[in-house]
Parts: sequence; structure tokens; C-alpha cells
Amino acid sequence: MAIATFAAGCFWGVEAAFRKIEGVTDTRVGYTGGQTPNPSYDAVCTGRTGHAEAVEVTYDPARIGYGDLLRTFWEVHDPTQVNRQGPDVGTQYRSAIFVHDDEQRRLAEESRAAEGNAGRHRRPIATEIVEAGTFWPAEDYHQQYVEKKRGLRGLLGL
Repeated sequence: MAIATFAAGCFWGVEAAFRKIEGVTDTRVGYTGGQTPNPSYDAVCTGRTGHAEAVEVTYDPARIGYGDLLRTFWEVHDPTQVNRQGPDVGTQYRSAIFVHDDEQRRLAEESRAAEGNAGRHRRPIATEIVEAGTFWPAEDYHQQYVEKKRGLRGLLGL
């Protein structure tokens, strides 16, 4: 198994997109890229921890490549927005790829260049590519949030 870590705005929808991919064996939402140890959601929301809301993706490289995960990353958000995604504003919503090794860095840089040259965006790509650091899992109620909400609606007949 291998790990990939992405920040693309609010982690709920991003996690849901990666969970649908065959070859992804697990996901966790959490916080990374900042200086505050063991941050809480409330602390991250202040914008003072330096952390981004992120998704840690565990995948089987024999079934899916890192490049495939990068394609999903580009599809699920607007990589030209700086420190925001839609109505969510703040450094915690920045676009970032947290690389775990040199090969991930190479592929992420190639992918970012290709995305920037594809003609799909009116503004330049703002996505950061940085070394992965400690990933702090978010509180339990954030994990698989979209699936939990859908399940609750189904139970309530909504």
C-alpha cells in the first residue's frame, strides 16, 4: 500500500471523491502543513495553525497509479483559487499536494505543469507542492462525513 495526501478545500467532498476510486483502500480527513501539534477543527478554522484541511489516501499501486489520483485531485476543485474553494475562505482551504517521496514530487510537478498548460483555467494554477509532514486525523464526526449524511437521510426517508 502507498499513501497520497491532498488538500483541495473542504475535506468532506474531496474524501468522498477519492473513496469512489477502485484501488483506494482507505481515506482519512485531517490537518497537515502547519505548525500546531494535534490541532482541532476549531483551531484550524481560525487560520492560525498553518494547517490545511486534507485527505490522506491509502491506495494499492498495483491497482491504481499516483497519476490517476492526481487526475482526480485536479477534477474535484478549482486549483486557481488562492486560500479558498468556493465560499470557504482561509489558508486551511488552500490547494496543495503533500508529497511523500521524490517520485510523487516528480509526478505532481509534471501534473501541475500539464494542468496549467491544458487551457482549462483562466487563471494560473495556485496549487502548492510540498513535503508531507505529520498528518493529524480530524475528529471522528468528520470522517466519511458525506457517506454518513447520505446514510442518515436514507434512514430518515429523506
